[in-house]
Amino acid sequence: MSRFKAAVFDWAGTTIDCGSFAPMGVFVEVFAKFGIAVTIEEAREPMGMPKWNHIDAMLKAPRIAAEWQRVHGRAATGADVDAIYKVFVPMNEEVVARFATLVPGTKEAVGGLRDRGLKIGSTTGYTRSIMRHVLPVAAAQGYEPDNLVCSDDLVEGRPGPLGMYKCFVDLGVYPSSAVIKVDDTEPGIAEGVAAGCVTVGVCLSGNYAGLTVDELAALGEAEKAEIRARVSAKLEAAGANYTIDTVADLPALVDRLDSEREAAE
Repeated sequence: MSRFKAAVFDWAGTTIDCGSFAPMGVFVEVFAKFGIAVTIEEAREPMGMPKWNHIDAMLKAPRIAAEWQRVHGRAATGADVDAIYKVFVPMNEEVVARFATLVPGTKEAVGGLRDRGLKIGSTTGYTRSIMRHVLPVAAAQGYEPDNLVCSDDLVEGRPGPLGMYKCFVDLGVYPSSAVIKVDDTEPGIAEGVAAGCVTVGVCLSGNYAGLTVDELAALGEAEKAEIRARVSAKLEAAGANYTIDTVADLPALVDRLDSEREAAE
């Protein structure tokens, strides 16, 4: 048995949708509907936040804010965020299932953690309505976490700790130091930090790498090392205690941390 009682995973870029592609095209398309051209890179920057907050952050980015001012003759407001969000959610619902393939090794890693006695939780920046399209696709591939906390389930989402607190209650686990939070974005890592969890960032499958499974497989070791170093630095700055390439590496990390704890005792 591990000293850890649960692992709580993010979804896109962590357990599904390698490279976190499902929302990206939708952000570009929905902003275009409001007369604003944005890049995939600009859409990726706030990734991990609840989607309303993500849109708000994009509108506050200096270049996009200036372009909104030029096109609309005024600064963007909360009502504009509401309007964009209202269009974004159904568009994301339409495409998300097509991107819900498990990151390689996820099913096996989760099985290994369960064998070690851990419960499996999950939080996401997606809304409940979007996740309704994801859950059956993930389940058909053998991934069914013990709970799910969506961005619109609570009064406040990431980077605050409430989603993690809900996981503690749903899973019946405590203290927070016995829970691992696994995520590929700064807001998702910050969520775990705020709740007092051990935080683990994933570097190669996530939003900041932005690569498909095939693109990752085609990289040489030097290229992977460059991405690993760049993304690790970003996630560690957000508070990640450890970083791994993908969730496939988590059971080995848990074993190492358990061994280090036993040796210290």
